[in-house]
Amino acid sequence: MKKLDQFILRSFIGPFFAILLVVVFILMMQFLWLYIDELVGKGLSFKVILEFLGWGSATLLPLSLPLATLLSSMMTLGTLGENNELLAIKAAGISLQRVMIPLALVCGVVSVGAFFISNDLIPVAYNKIYTLRDDIGRTKEEIKIPTRTFYNGIDGYILRVKERNDETGMMHGVMVYNHTGNKGNTSLTLADSAEMKMSKDKSYLTFVMYNGSNYEETNTKKYRDTTLQLQKIDFERQAMVIPLKNYAFHKSDSSRFNDQVKSMNLKQLNHSQDSIGELNATGKAENIQSMGRSRILRYNSQLDTGVQHKTPFVKEGIGVWEDIDAEIKAVEKAKQNAEELRMNLESFSRERYHHTFILRLIDIEILKKFALSIACLIFFFIGAPLGALIRKGGLGTPAIISVLFFVAYWVIDISGVKLARDGAVSPFSGVFFSTYVLFPTGLFLTWKAINDSAIFNMDAIKSGIRKIKAKIMGIFKKTRIVYMGTPEFAVAPLDALIKSGYNVVGVVTVADKASGRGLKVNESAVKKYAVEHNIPVLQPVSLKDPEFLDALKAWKGDIFAVVAFRMLPKVVWEMPPMGTFNLHAALLPQYRGAAPINWAVINGDKATGVTTFMIDEGMDTGKIMFREQCLIDPDENVGQVHDKLMEMGSNLVVQTVEAIIEGNVDFRVQRSFIQGSEILRPAPKLSRELCHINWNGKTRHIYNLIRGLSPYPAAFTELVKDDKTIQMKIFSTVKVTGDGFRDLLEQHGMTSVLPGTVLSDGKTYLAITTADGALSVTELQISGKKRMAVKDFLIGFREPQSYSTSQGTSSQITGKKA
Repeated sequence: MKKLDQFILRSFIGPFFAILLVVVFILMMQFLWLYIDELVGKGLSFKVILEFLGWGSATLLPLSLPLATLLSSMMTLGTLGENNELLAIKAAGISLQRVMIPLALVCGVVSVGAFFISNDLIPVAYNKIYTLRDDIGRTKEEIKIPTRTFYNGIDGYILRVKERNDETGMMHGVMVYNHTGNKGNTSLTLADSAEMKMSKDKSYLTFVMYNGSNYEETNTKKYRDTTLQLQKIDFERQAMVIPLKNYAFHKSDSSRFNDQVKSMNLKQLNHSQDSIGELNATGKAENIQSMGRSRILRYNSQLDTGVQHKTPFVKEGIGVWEDIDAEIKAVEKAKQNAEELRMNLESFSRERYHHTFILRLIDIEILKKFALSIACLIFFFIGAPLGALIRKGGLGTPAIISVLFFVAYWVIDISGVKLARDGAVSPFSGVFFSTYVLFPTGLFLTWKAINDSAIFNMDAIKSGIRKIKAKIMGIFKKTRIVYMGTPEFAVAPLDALIKSGYNVVGVVTVADKASGRGLKVNESAVKKYAVEHNIPVLQPVSLKDPEFLDALKAWKGDIFAVVAFRMLPKVVWEMPPMGTFNLHAALLPQYRGAAPINWAVINGDKATGVTTFMIDEGMDTGKIMFREQCLIDPDENVGQVHDKLMEMGSNLVVQTVEAIIEGNVDFRVQRSFIQGSEILRPAPKLSRELCHINWNGKTRHIYNLIRGLSPYPAAFTELVKDDKTIQMKIFSTVKVTGDGFRDLLEQHGMTSVLPGTVLSDGKTYLAITTADGALSVTELQISGKKRMAVKDFLIGFREPQSYSTSQGTSSQITGKKA
């Protein structure tokens, strides 16, 4: 494990457990407040109360774990951001995704643990809580006799005390009514003072009275003799033993509540689901059979969609009555039958309700065991990005935001579960309703954090309003776009505009040209695409031709989009009211000219890009609207870079058109992109002289030249032997330098060699030396042959090492020599 991972994990794990304990404590206080009335006054031992609170805390984990995950992840990333540690990590080239990986793994472990807690611990906790609550509920409150009040808290006795000495516990002015045996008020004891003692096991109460009298009516009333005998007995000391029941807490067997859905794990829930489901299915089948046997409706089979009736339901005399009274009587009878049928169906529905309700509860409880784990993960992907975005640690801002998110989750979850319990929605939808809401939120925040963008970007909001306005205006009047381009590079942006729904009213491209041995007329790639999509095409020989200008004006274009076309005269680019823009395959102001992609690769640049700018009178000098960078891999050729820029440029053209229509464009002059003493490089047309390789250059320069000209027009060299000269185009090579070059020379028995020397074993490789190494050719093409691998070439080319190379001219163009 790397030190960065250890640092991040230490920053997360400590706060996670601390916050979990704090959250559990806070929720436990709420739990205690909820059940305080059941606990107070029962004389419960501290152990029983701790056990009750302990199991209650376990039932609070489904709420505590997601909140602790949310708050701790937000605090961890927020603290890193507040202390600029996250900025330093990013400056070191480490992305936010990489920072979040160890935290995500830990949260994954927490989620797995949450599942086992939900499945194994929480059912046991609920079972214990149900049992303890029942046992505590059956335990009577402690005996505390108030003064000057008749107290009936002891079964069978009513007591009254005039006053009490709190220090000695002695009671004065004592009155005791004995109601045991349903005697009524026939037995009374008065005492000057008394003291009360309870046995250790709270099974009996000893009431010792001093200096008093017992009054008792010893007989009962009879039908003829209604007289009563009164007995009075004085005493100096009398002990009364009163038996007590349920005044001591007794712990019972917890298996009584095993059938509660919250007290079951997955295995038990699935077993109950199968059992109750079978009972429900059997009951439903009995109801259906009962309906089938019922004669409430005389033609029950007509209601059975499973019965295939060979003949239509027709009975002679149906719907025909002798008079209006008979018809009324028939309708009333039908109404009575329908009402009776409805009542039977309602009765069946009530019979099935108990089973279906229990099945819904079981489904909800099964799904909730998985929902807890998912909630922990979702809250991590909310908390961690929020912390990275707000850059605030501690328990201030993160706590407030966390509580708001958690309250939203809690309210949505409770609402969804209630709807599912009532049958308004399916159990799956109800349990995961909060997931439906929070999961997109987590994805959105994670995407925002990874891209380091603000949660609410006012510029983006304003841009959205402009987009809506532009689309509304586009319903009434679509912007008319004229597209100008020629090669394959220009086809993709045109296709992107069409597929994006923009109104391309016409295309301007070069005139058709006859080429090749058969003088076959070749059409440009843009024209072929336009014809296939029924787009009007103009192919002027001269862009100043009056007929062409009139035809172009007739299209009434609002925007001219130019991609890989000729330089436009002012009369053309000034024509559209919303302007003319060009897509250039380079990061302007670098590489102004006709071949920017080739020259970026030839010069060995590590990055290039695409730029859209408004055309002015200069060559690629207009104000820039958008630029997008594209990295060049060290071994990519110009064809591969071309394809990457073509796709990137397509999106940029659509973006530029959209911005112009919405009026959401910021123009920047090109000199604002020049950094310090940066030298601007041109991109002139490619020439044959550039393509002819001068092997006196350095290996990397020639390697980049070959990449920058492959696959078209392709760099070449000339193999010379006696009076014979063979032109060989080279498409790809491998650099041979350092030890590899020395090994190559040793194979040929050489210690040094002139640049341009051909080295080959005649079977597997063909290398040509440079000023500081060699290039091993891997793909080539000689005049009159097709492109092939070097091994295939050597099969039919004998003694290649006997050839030399002619002096090339490429270094004169590139300026790169040994």
